[in-house]
Amino acid sequence: MLRKIKPAQVSLALLIASTITLAMLVLAIFLVGQTFRGMESAKVQAASVSARHLAISVDDRILAITAPPSTALAVLSHDPLASSTTLDQRLSRLPVIANILSSSDIVSAVYTGYADGDFFLLRKVRSSGVMQFPDAPDGTRFLLQAIDTEDGRQLREWRFYDEQLQLLERKTVPDYTYDPRTRPWFKAASDSPRTVLSAPYVFFTTRETGLTLSRRAARFGEQASIFGIDVTVSDLSHQLEELKQTPGTQIAIVNPENQVLASTTDNSDPGPAISGALNHRGTRVSNSSVTRYNVDGEDWYGMSEPLNALSAQQLNIAVTIPADELLAEVWETLARQTLIAGIIAIFLLIFGWFIGQRVGRPLERLTDQVSKLSRFRFDTQIKSDSYVREARKLGDAIDDMASTIRSFQSISTVLNRGQNLNELLLDILLQIAHIVGQERGAIYLFRGQQKDLSLAVNRDLDIPETIPGIAADLDDNELIRILRGHIGGHPVFAILRNREKQLVGVLIIEMEHGDHTHLSDDLIVFVDEIAGSAAVAIETRELIESQQALLEGIIRLVANAIDAKSPYTGGHCERVPKLAQMMVDEAITSTAPAFASFTMNDEQKYEFHLAAWLHDCGKITSPEFVVDKAVKLETIHNRIHDIRTRFEVLHRDAEIRYLERRLQGDDEASARTERDDLQARLQEEFAFLARANEGGEYMREEDIARIREIGQRPWQRHFSDRLGLSSDEKMALEGVPEAELPVTENLLNDRPEHQRSWGDRIPPVQRDDPANIWGFDMKLPEHAYNRGEIHNLTIAKGTLTDEERFKINEHIVQTICMLDALPLPSRLANVPRLAGTHHERMDGQGYPCRLSGDELGIPERIMAVADVFEALTAVDRPYKKGKTLTESLTIMARMVEEGHIDKDVFELFIRSGIYRTYAQQHLHPEQIDQVDESQFMNNH
Repeated sequence: MLRKIKPAQVSLALLIASTITLAMLVLAIFLVGQTFRGMESAKVQAASVSARHLAISVDDRILAITAPPSTALAVLSHDPLASSTTLDQRLSRLPVIANILSSSDIVSAVYTGYADGDFFLLRKVRSSGVMQFPDAPDGTRFLLQAIDTEDGRQLREWRFYDEQLQLLERKTVPDYTYDPRTRPWFKAASDSPRTVLSAPYVFFTTRETGLTLSRRAARFGEQASIFGIDVTVSDLSHQLEELKQTPGTQIAIVNPENQVLASTTDNSDPGPAISGALNHRGTRVSNSSVTRYNVDGEDWYGMSEPLNALSAQQLNIAVTIPADELLAEVWETLARQTLIAGIIAIFLLIFGWFIGQRVGRPLERLTDQVSKLSRFRFDTQIKSDSYVREARKLGDAIDDMASTIRSFQSISTVLNRGQNLNELLLDILLQIAHIVGQERGAIYLFRGQQKDLSLAVNRDLDIPETIPGIAADLDDNELIRILRGHIGGHPVFAILRNREKQLVGVLIIEMEHGDHTHLSDDLIVFVDEIAGSAAVAIETRELIESQQALLEGIIRLVANAIDAKSPYTGGHCERVPKLAQMMVDEAITSTAPAFASFTMNDEQKYEFHLAAWLHDCGKITSPEFVVDKAVKLETIHNRIHDIRTRFEVLHRDAEIRYLERRLQGDDEASARTERDDLQARLQEEFAFLARANEGGEYMREEDIARIREIGQRPWQRHFSDRLGLSSDEKMALEGVPEAELPVTENLLNDRPEHQRSWGDRIPPVQRDDPANIWGFDMKLPEHAYNRGEIHNLTIAKGTLTDEERFKINEHIVQTICMLDALPLPSRLANVPRLAGTHHERMDGQGYPCRLSGDELGIPERIMAVADVFEALTAVDRPYKKGKTLTESLTIMARMVEEGHIDKDVFELFIRSGIYRTYAQQHLHPEQIDQVDESQFMNNH
């Protein structure tokens, strides 16, 4: 099933602030956009006007360039130079021409072309600031280029003059092939009586770009000489450079063939930017002559205007400006306006947030308070100080609801957390009285056997302790009638019944505040319903207490059954819990560093209490004949008697042998000596085996060897060993052939039938066993039992074989498995571990899990010490006597050194004097000797 998607949510303050700010931003963006478009249009229009003004300025400049030379040319057309026929005549007019050159910076040459092909030209050597003839002699100011015809042959020579027209050098230039009659300026002036201005072109000699003004001599008709003046236009490029609007602006004057006559760049080619302006490429901007286009990834604004000063030559001036430079001020203005708009937006955002907070804070606070209610925080006071009327009313309504819920919560808390029944009843009474606004009340509990109501709790009411004559089957009305006969005032009664509608008790609230005669029906129903919950809680608490008592009883029953199972261990399961509890209480109050942070709450103490009582519950599965095994040959009975019988047979065989020798006539003394020696040896050997059967702390190797030697003594069996057997004995003899009678056997035997295999009931105690889920780590004997006579009699220490020792130790495995299988509540989850670790050692060599001291908590270490001390001092063990206090503590001190028990717990045990308190309660007087505690404290 698809989950319903909740719509996105925003805070009211954020909504108000963002709405105001967004509106401002939209307006600001619109205004900035319009401003940008307007400023862009204005800048483009300004650039267009500037281009027109530039064209006018260039026109004026061209007129300024051409007017003075034109005047000088008009005067010169009347000069005698026009009619000169020889070079000497013409040289006489050099001062006049030199004055014309010196009077103007832009006039580069003055010359005269004659109808017969002669040519007379005087020019400046340095023009436009550049030395045009680097090979000229030092000090050269003017260069005279002359072509003179004498006697039908032309003389071509160049003459170099200084500032005073002193001749510096003269040289003939044969390859100076120049015919003025073929030049455009000559032809144009020949056909016109006025001054003719040529189109800009490249001069023949200097390769400069300039204009030529030419005029026909005034008095000689069509065959007259032609005067010319060359004017350079290089200063136009400098003027154009000064007229650039931006550093990257490009300006160029071009002719109809797109030849650059003057530009702000050094290129003779127009370039892509200028070409774009001339061709009006791109998009026209704002109804102007300006177009916007892109060149190599860069945007340009371009425009072109015709030059009127030389209209005949159809010259144009082109202007192109990089977009980023043209609009730089626009972008700066835009950035400034955007910054201002951003500042205003931030201010409005703060202002809107402030207003939104003022409006939304009460709602937000109310939301947080209601949110706490949703998280079951019913102790939160709900109120709203908002100026919004609806928000204030909503807060009041929710506060009333929260107050009601808090009342129910308080009652629920009391019902659920109450431990002691009387305290629980008192809390219920106080809470219900508080809810209805009263102070006094009482609760009676029904006692079925006495058929009365017994006062359980009373809050300042003068009422009887018991109300007799209460039957279990009374209805509520009859019961209330009886109660009113015993209780005066203005009480409200609530009959308490359990789930089966059985009478549990009565709750009474004295209505001493308010109108007693007009009690609200809702109030009465409410008190009755809450009282019903109290009845269920009372019943539940009684059930819990009874179950806990039952569990306690069963645990004690199991412990007592284990102790009763063996008359030799009676009281062990009872004494260890008492001793362990004494040590735990001491550890909690101890200020020693090892116990400074140790503490236990009531539940942990109860958990430890149960674990102590159940620490040996696995012994219920231990075979009784193993637990009670007092001598080495004991199983169900002491098999020393079987061996004694065999000795009896051998003893009798010796007597029979003696009698047989007498009948055979042997020497009586010799026969008697043989008999007596053998019988004495048999007596001594049996006594030795009987002593070995009793067990002890240590058996010597020579004693073990002697047992094996005695066991080799033969005897003869005449009766079948297969008769009268149990099914278990028969199964053990399967596959073993019966010997033919009579059969000679060893006195002591370790027979195959003495061994019992594990079969399919192998305990899961090995670490690599998949069934071992508890982490056991124990060595498993090869056989479940080995009842071999020599095997048992040669036990080196004590009375138990390795197989029987494992059976004894297995009780702790069974303890853990049994307790782990119980459905214990979580508060008792550590019972299996606490009960199953008292045979672990601090050095990690204990059982069943080989836990080290670091893996054992203080309660587990205490349990181990308590178990050891009880075992050492117990007087009901068949295989040893109860030791004195000094003996026991000495052994325990050695166990501390060997890493068996914990040093800190042992010292706490001695320092607190618990050992002596326990001894006075459970040991015989002869065991309680004077203990020198210092010898145990100083050495450890």
